[in-house]
Amino acid sequence: MRVRNNKTRVALTLGLGFGLVLAAATCFATGFTSLTKVAQTTSAPGQTGPCNTDWPAYRIFVEHFVQADGRVIDYSSPQLKTTSEGQSYGLFFALVANDRATFDRLLNWTRTNLAGNQFDPQNVRLPSWLWGKKPDGSFGVLDPNSASDSDLWIAYDLLQAGRLWHEASYTQLGEALAAQIARQEMTTLPGVGPMLLPGPQGFKNGGVTRLNPSYLPLPVLRALAKDMPNGPWTRLADSAYKLIKTTAPQGFAPDWAAWQNGQFVVDPKEGDTGSYDAIRVYLWAGLTSPADPLAKPWLAALGGMRAKVAQSGIPPEKVSSTTGTASGEGPLSYWGALAPYFKALDDERGLGLARTHLAVLDTNVPGREPVYYDRVLGLFGTGFIDGRYRFDEAGRLVPSWRNACD
Repeated sequence: MRVRNNKTRVALTLGLGFGLVLAAATCFATGFTSLTKVAQTTSAPGQTGPCNTDWPAYRIFVEHFVQADGRVIDYSSPQLKTTSEGQSYGLFFALVANDRATFDRLLNWTRTNLAGNQFDPQNVRLPSWLWGKKPDGSFGVLDPNSASDSDLWIAYDLLQAGRLWHEASYTQLGEALAAQIARQEMTTLPGVGPMLLPGPQGFKNGGVTRLNPSYLPLPVLRALAKDMPNGPWTRLADSAYKLIKTTAPQGFAPDWAAWQNGQFVVDPKEGDTGSYDAIRVYLWAGLTSPADPLAKPWLAALGGMRAKVAQSGIPPEKVSSTTGTASGEGPLSYWGALAPYFKALDDERGLGLARTHLAVLDTNVPGREPVYYDRVLGLFGTGFIDGRYRFDEAGRLVPSWRNACD
């Protein structure tokens, strides 16, 4: 897990009423293409487009965690850290909200501060994963290594933004970034196929290759495969399923795993514990389109969490992936991650419990602000179960605003 938390105010812009009238007229007169252009010009920081219903939880996220310049901040850390993960999730939520102004600010901050202004189709660098306050009090990159899951999400966000907002520059940058991921953050496991390394540096030591199961969201891999069919993405999806199935013998995903002597093994550094990283494995499984041929077997490989919540009424904070022994109570972020998982499994009781816990995300009570990770996984979860977005069988994002004026 490489991030957690944030807050800063972004001003809301007046004049939305006029934008709504104009958008409505445009919908009837010129159809969806013109509407999209209107949405882009009337959308303001923290606001959604004029054909959108409001998303209170997203507005609160922007107000509390996104600076005016596009930096997502985790206030829970002494370094006031920003990570490529936070930027990648922020970009996704802005796209779901049809908030192009915030999307562009997030992208520009990432380009300038995490990629050293080398973030264009002809000259793209993998962004540094960690930025924040240095020991001397200045701010800058704290670790130049990149995080492949964030890189995947940023590439995905750009490709989907290019398609949905009809902007070729996003598409070109997304393709260039995906090519760098394939070049620098991939390896081949004999007998398995291509596999994503967590980053380009530090994860292959001697005969041990360390892996992170939560870095492999199936819808993202499917979308990259559709847009770049000559890449490793379809084969990577198959390899990812093998990783998930093999490392979750009790139906619980571990935070980390490893490859050694021709097989998947318990990670020698972090052990077999599944907690704050692994909770996202259930999230990505739940978000996957049921039409995907791997959707059902992927969910079936992760059945331990459903059984545990059914038994105790809470998700465990930590669980041994090899024995199923659990301890503690997972925080709000866990419910955010598990809501789509319960929905995909048609588990009404589990989904009801998740909804009850996640209701706090639509409120803004001083002193009771959920931390960064609660917010972002909560947005993923509630946005999905409330129908604000979904992924189709090819992994493409289908936001509710796409058909809001039909």
